[in-house]
Amino acid sequence: MSEAPPSESFDPLLKQVSRSFYLTLRVLPVPVRAQIGLTYLLARTADTIADTDLLPAPDRLAALQAYRERLLGQNQTPLDFRGLIGQQSSPAEAQLLENAENNLALLQKFPLADQRLMREVLGTITGGQVLDLMRFGGAQTGASTAPTARIIALETGPELDDYTYRVAGCVGEFWTKICRARVFPAARLDDRQLIADGIRFGKGLQLVNILRDLPVDLKNGRCYLPLQRLEEAGLFPGVLLSPIKENQFRVVYHEYLDKAQAHLAAGWRYTNTLPYGQFRVRLACAWPVLIGLRTIKKLRAASVTQLQQRIKVSRGEVWRIILLSLLASPFPLVWRKLSAASAVKAVASREHLA
Repeated sequence: MSEAPPSESFDPLLKQVSRSFYLTLRVLPVPVRAQIGLTYLLARTADTIADTDLLPAPDRLAALQAYRERLLGQNQTPLDFRGLIGQQSSPAEAQLLENAENNLALLQKFPLADQRLMREVLGTITGGQVLDLMRFGGAQTGASTAPTARIIALETGPELDDYTYRVAGCVGEFWTKICRARVFPAARLDDRQLIADGIRFGKGLQLVNILRDLPVDLKNGRCYLPLQRLEEAGLFPGVLLSPIKENQFRVVYHEYLDKAQAHLAAGWRYTNTLPYGQFRVRLACAWPVLIGLRTIKKLRAASVTQLQQRIKVSRGEVWRIILLSLLASPFPLVWRKLSAASAVKAVASREHLA
């Protein structure tokens, strides 16, 4: 059986496009490091295509669909991203597009079972990105949040849940399956529950991103908070961050923070369900949970004015989380008493929101 190519061939690019994920990747055990790292790079390439706002939406959609066909092995025509590369303000994003063909070639070097899992999750992610681009392609990039601005919103809660699954929940499912196959195949686990919690883990991380990035998305003419729920609260996308609507907004916003926190509670359960000896995988899962919970805490405390400054966990806080988790990892009782664990327990009564 063929072996996965080493991740060192694309590590420098990974470090450039995502320093935070790179930390997670480096702690992963070798048998899954390359599979997860390359899958991230290929998904990030699709993100770059979809987010190149200087090009018209139809052009981005055509490029994204062509890339998706190549990922799924439905088309062997070489990709020509020269028009996209010239529109990138980030050298790392430009290099990502330049390396697209090389990364696609690397995908074919993995064992067939790994390729199947990688293509499956990439198909789901890029399918979600295509849908997202079709849905929001008519939005006005850089639109103001005035009531007259053209802001397109999701219609219902199920649409939001479907979106968070397509772009992140499916990653939790992939992560579980690849680690199960390559790292702890003989461990006695409830696979159905593990996959369900892995999906919720991914959904929670994506929902945190959506809630944190709400001001930027509104300026770009898109709103992921469902119109149905906003109308129930007497709101509409154009006035979400208006100080005069802050009380109504905070009620809705905190409902979705509760939902994100409940999903991350499942992510923490997922982390602690993994075999205790797999401390590398446990750390790789724990860090995004802890950082996500810390981000939620900051978002809860922020006013609508502060939200527009883009709330984020500082680099110092991230390193503190990493250090504490490393120190706690050999000691189960200490591990479970991490501050994030307490936050997870606090939302146990809100699981019905999921």
